[in-house]
Parts: sequence; structure tokens; C-alpha cells
Amino acid sequence: MNQDGNHDDVLEFLQGLPSDDPRSPGTERIDTHANTVFLTGSKAYKIKRTVKFPFLDYSTLALREEACKAEIAFNRANAPQIYVRALPITRETDGGLALAGSGEPVEWAVEMNRFDRENELDVYAARALLPDDLSEELAAMMVAAHDLAPLRGGQGFFDELASYVEQNEAAFHEYPELFPAEEVRHLSDTSRSVLSSLHELILKRGEQGLVRRCHGDAHLRNIVLIDGKPVLFDAVEFSDAIATGDVLYDLAFLLMDLWERGQPSAANRVFNRYLDKTSLDTHPEGLAALPFYLSMRAAIRSKIAASAALNQSDPAQKKTQEDQAKAYFRHALTFLEPSRPQLVAIGGLSGTGKTTLAYALAPEIGRAPGARVLRTDVMRKRLLNIPETQSAPPEAYTPEASDKVYDKLDETIQWVLAAGHSAVFDAVFARESERQQIGSVAARVEADFTGLWLSAPERVLKDRVAARRGDASDATIDVVEKQLGYDLGQMSWPIVEAGGDRKTTLENARGELSPAPSIRQPNG
Repeated sequence: MNQDGNHDDVLEFLQGLPSDDPRSPGTERIDTHANTVFLTGSKAYKIKRTVKFPFLDYSTLALREEACKAEIAFNRANAPQIYVRALPITRETDGGLALAGSGEPVEWAVEMNRFDRENELDVYAARALLPDDLSEELAAMMVAAHDLAPLRGGQGFFDELASYVEQNEAAFHEYPELFPAEEVRHLSDTSRSVLSSLHELILKRGEQGLVRRCHGDAHLRNIVLIDGKPVLFDAVEFSDAIATGDVLYDLAFLLMDLWERGQPSAANRVFNRYLDKTSLDTHPEGLAALPFYLSMRAAIRSKIAASAALNQSDPAQKKTQEDQAKAYFRHALTFLEPSRPQLVAIGGLSGTGKTTLAYALAPEIGRAPGARVLRTDVMRKRLLNIPETQSAPPEAYTPEASDKVYDKLDETIQWVLAAGHSAVFDAVFARESERQQIGSVAARVEADFTGLWLSAPERVLKDRVAARRGDASDATIDVVEKQLGYDLGQMSWPIVEAGGDRKTTLENARGELSPAPSIRQPNG
């Protein structure tokens, strides 16, 4: 047996498996702290190393069998394209080994379909900004994963978070050259205080069905593009406690990773579209917990990077991991900094580019991952319980029906702002009373408010509306012509010229916001 307790002949057997792909004739071996993976042709075989840590135990064959079967069980729903089966490696009567033979099992493996590691999302994110359609698909991926996740209780999750705070503090103090003691104390004290304030909220979210046995490790490296679509794989199978959490805590790993990688627009769109698409999380007050969840995810990644640096012999790799540990630590601190919520209302006739501007501004407004974008078009379809891209019936656009949409959004925005999060509200706002009402919503929770009115030539409005595809808006050229006849009343909001390109409109809008939003650059 080797030093981990696995049979040497098992490793040699897997290393010598014949390839079924002439383009990849050899076998590649990958070792991690808990697993050994063999990439052979179109397949991958993962075995559990005979190790025991505080958070996992693979020390016996029975435990490794259980872990392999659990890995299939927890991953097949999200990644059926990857996970095939758990199978024994058996000792045959001739003394040789076989995959799922008739002899006695001497080891267990997870059989997977191999994928191109260049398609892992962390590799993709390192070379390019994620496009909007991919961010939309990531949000849908997380919604689907959470829909299937089993329910758990809020108190157990809260207790785990409390233990993580203590574990993180102890780990950070082990690396004083990376993490100044005073900053460690500040992060730990702030984390304890914030978590204590969230206790009742977390229990309530458990009662609402929002604490679940989730993926548990949904960062960029555990997402791969297969046939151009993101697939979530390598869920935590070894610990129910680690995988259990608020759905926003599970989502926070992906949001934090995107934010840290210099992808704020993608992080903001995933965040917003997840909340738009999910049928689970309809409680905006839960956003009060998101800064803590983001900070906790960053802190955990920081201590893992620090530990990896300690065990790294290559100086360049050691420096990279130390820098990463310090960067994650800074994010953990920043996510918990106080932030005054801000509401930006963007009005204008159909085709002025309200939604485009809303998503361009949102990553720059408020705390990470940027402002919550709320649209009348999306809320209208949600209240009707129909797909966003399905046309609503004419009665959905009566003044009475529109009032219900605005009232629901006013209520939602008030909850978002009260939770300490900023918002951007995208609506026509053709009536003076609507513009006055949204300003009063911000005032009730003492949030900063800016209203922007977008203006563009008639030809531009009609061309843009005619070119729309796959959007929640039902506006047509006839609708634009009707809107052009509206009496807008007194316009007290700044008028932003929006007839040109997106960049110019964004610059014009930024100039009207107070305070001006900070412009976050990718990878910086």
C-alpha cells in the first residue's frame, strides 16, 4: 500500500487503463488532498485517498464506497453529462484487477465522462469578460440546483456559520506575515456582531424553505461549459453540514468568485437574474445577510490559499497563493463595510434603453455585487405567473393592473433598501404621480434617491423596439406611438440624452448621479 493507504497496484491499474480515444493515448494523474483522478481517453476515474480530516473521513474501504456513491447521488441532478456511476475495483480470481468485475472490491471509484479543462469557468473568466447570455445561464443553473436541493433547518446552519468565524480567526492568526493581527480581530469581531444580528433572519429563512442541502462549493472552477452551457459539478458529498446553507449563501460563492476575478457586471447580472427567476427566494429582506455571506466565502477562500502557500515549494507559486490569500482577506473585510443604500429610478418611453442603462449602472452602485435591478416588465409577468418572454394579455396593461405592478415593486424596493442594499428601478414613469411616489419610497427608509429621465428621437425608439428579441417587454411600435402622446406633467428629474450609443448614454447618466458611482475596472 502507498503512504495514503491505497493499494499501489490499484494506482498502477488505473494508470495503465487503455484509452478509448486515439487523440489522447496516455493517462494523466491528478492528486488533491483528498482524491486521486486518472484521466484516460473519454473517461475520468476518481478514487478517494485513505485520509482523515476534521471535515471528512475516507479512512476505510466502506467509507470510501459510501463517499463515491454519495458523489454520484449529489451530482447527477446537476451534471448528468459528467457523472456516470460509482463502481468497485475488484480483485479477480487470477489475481488481477478489474473495473466492476466479479471479484471482491478492493477499492471504489467514481466514473465520469471527461471534459476539456479549458472549458472550466475559472479558465474562461481569466481570459475574457463573461457575456450577458452566459451570466443569464449561470443564474438559471443555480435556480435549477436550488429547486432540487433538500430542505434543512436554519439553526444548524447558523451554528455552522458561528463555528466558521472562530475557525477562520484561528487560521488567520497562524499567518501573521499575511494577515495583520489587528485586521484579523476587526474581521472576527465584525463577523460575530453581524452574524448575531442575523440570527432571527436566518431562522426565518429556514422556516421559509430557503435553507437547503445545496452544492456547497459553487465557485468558478466547479462549473464547466459543455456544449456551450454551464454545468455545475463536484458538489460537497462528504459533509451535510458544509453543504447546508441559505440558498443565498450557496449563490454567494459564485458571486464572490466573479467579483474577485474582476467580473462585476457578470456578478451583478447573475445576482439579479437569479432573484428574477427563482420561485423560492421571494423575500427581499434576505439581502441583509448577503454581505456576511460574501465575506464568509472570501474568508474561507483566503485561509485555504494561505494553507496552500505554506505547503508550496515553488517560490513563484507560493507568492501567487500568498497574494491570493491577501486579496481574498481584503474582500472579506470590504464586504462587511457599511454602505448607505441608494435608489436610482430610470424612466423613459419604450426604446430609450432603460434596462440597458440599469444593468450598466447597477454593478457600480452600492455594496457588492451591485444594485438590485427591478423592472415593471419582469414583475408584471411574475405576478401573472407566465414566462418573461410570453406576451401579457391586454388587460395586464390597464391603469388598475399597472398600479398593482408599481405597488408591488414599491413594496419590494422598500424591503431591498431597508436590508441595506441599493436598487435600480426601470419603468416608464410617464405619470408625474409615479415619479413622486418612487421618491417617497426612498425617503421612507432614508435612502439616497436619483431619478433619471431618458430621452431619444422617435426614429431611434421605434427601431430599437422593432429589433427586440427574447425580452420581457411587450412594447411594439404602436405602443411607442401611443406613448409619444403622453402628457408627462412637470419633469423634475434630470433628462439624459439616450439616443446615441450605450457608452455615451452611460457617461451621461453617471454625470447625473450623486455621489458619482465608482467605476470598477475588470481584474482590478
